[in-house]
Amino acid sequence: MGARLLVLGLDGATLDLVAPGVAAGELPALGRLMSGGAWGPLRSTLPPATFPAWTSLVTGVNPGRHGVLDFVERVPGTFRVRFVNGSQRRTPALWTRMSAAGGRVAVLTVPATYPPEAVNGIMVSGFDSPVATGVDGSFVFPPGFHAELRRAVGRLPFADFQEVRTGPRWHDRALALLLDGVRRRAALAEMLLRREPWDALMVVFGESDTVAHHFWRFHDRGSPRWEPSRHADAVRRVYRALDDAVARLVSAAGDPAVAVVSDHGSGGAGDRVAHINRYLAEHGLLRFRAGGGGASRALRALALRAVPHRMQGAVLRWVPEAAGRLEGGARFGAVDWSGTRAFSDELDYHPAVWINAAGREPEGTVAPGDYERTRDEVIRILEGWRDEDGRPVVARAWRRETVYRGPAAERAPDLLLELALHDGYSYSCLRSVGSGPSTRRLAPREYGAGKGAGLNGSHRRDGLFILAGPGVPPAGRLPRADIVDVLPTLLALVGMSIPLGLDGGPIRGALEQEPRWTLDPLPESDVPPTPYGEAESREIAARLASLGYLESAG
Repeated sequence: MGARLLVLGLDGATLDLVAPGVAAGELPALGRLMSGGAWGPLRSTLPPATFPAWTSLVTGVNPGRHGVLDFVERVPGTFRVRFVNGSQRRTPALWTRMSAAGGRVAVLTVPATYPPEAVNGIMVSGFDSPVATGVDGSFVFPPGFHAELRRAVGRLPFADFQEVRTGPRWHDRALALLLDGVRRRAALAEMLLRREPWDALMVVFGESDTVAHHFWRFHDRGSPRWEPSRHADAVRRVYRALDDAVARLVSAAGDPAVAVVSDHGSGGAGDRVAHINRYLAEHGLLRFRAGGGGASRALRALALRAVPHRMQGAVLRWVPEAAGRLEGGARFGAVDWSGTRAFSDELDYHPAVWINAAGREPEGTVAPGDYERTRDEVIRILEGWRDEDGRPVVARAWRRETVYRGPAAERAPDLLLELALHDGYSYSCLRSVGSGPSTRRLAPREYGAGKGAGLNGSHRRDGLFILAGPGVPPAGRLPRADIVDVLPTLLALVGMSIPLGLDGGPIRGALEQEPRWTLDPLPESDVPPTPYGEAESREIAARLASLGYLESAG
């Protein structure tokens, strides 16, 4: 091994906030790294969603190869969904490669890493783990480290507050918990750094993503949803707390090579809503059935709206149906399949369209010979979508094989949608049931809605990378890199050879020495994934529902 490596993940962090903060002197630790190293925008996956993006960052390959496409995936031949975990990753990650080479690693709260791997060191899994709101022993390798973690920081939270209902005083509590989460994660990482000289330590902070989702409209006076608020500085406060964490961890690590990276960026959501299934119905591609999905939606609404957050896991355990069946019914129960050729999950963070293909879907209507013609028709119709002011709604509809390459591509939706931005603000993609307009404006009372009802901050494809320390020249701002370029860059910084066959390569201009290349010593995994059991599925459904990734009806 060469230089020691410190990887600091700031989920959803954007140069649109970091660069002005550095210029204003509010983010001195990030400013020192940028002035002495190399930095720039980092292009995420399409869509820029948490699970596939972080997994691409740590593996150097696209989601079609590593196999983690979303938080959930369709059960083949059904309309049920099942929950994804880290065992479905087919490609070695940074810590897997370094452990195999004899390096000591510590990996903390990286999304899509449950169950924890038997690394040469310590792993604390990310928030896909099947417990309600905080780390327990099942997150941790080796298991005995859990007791030390508890002594060091107490409770290490995930989804510590529900994000669906944002009533009075909600923002006060949410901001306090976000700042506390930064403190606890930083304290755990600092304790480990001072305990031993790791070859690599990686920790991901999710607070920069969450604060952007819920507080953007208070921060951004240009937002169509702007509202004066005592929380106008909430986004800046979280970024300053993260900058303080960066300073502490860089100091505790000694003289490491440092990488600050984000899985995607963040920006403001406008006041326009897009209902994909209603638009498909307007063009004869989908038909609704009366009252469809009502039972599943009612059960979900009970869990999301009527039950205290910490009780939601228990409520879903009492539901007699499997959580995946419940979620599938809520997504697709309103569709009349006999009159449908194309349909969408209508996920705000992952807009996409499926073709109702015969032989693949339970009630498919599109014959194999008509698949490409139908897909071309859907692309033409979607790319011609205009709102009530004549503005485009879909910037581009991508065929899945254009975006994903690899054996998992066939599990992706047939079309991935890139929604248009207007004046820099995104549409909110919300669930539609039955008739109504395919686009509309939010009412002012909806501007501060929680997840599932149109967040005021949304993901952007451009995140960031900042590299500094041994092996990194003071290159300043570099051209945009791709998220799959991060892994080969990090391997080169620690003196390891870069495996041939990755989708990415070292970030151009970010390395002082020419990297070495080698045949990949670690094959892609052929070990069958370890799916969640039914009880675990209901637990993860509760957490993802409270976070809003399992969307309530729009």
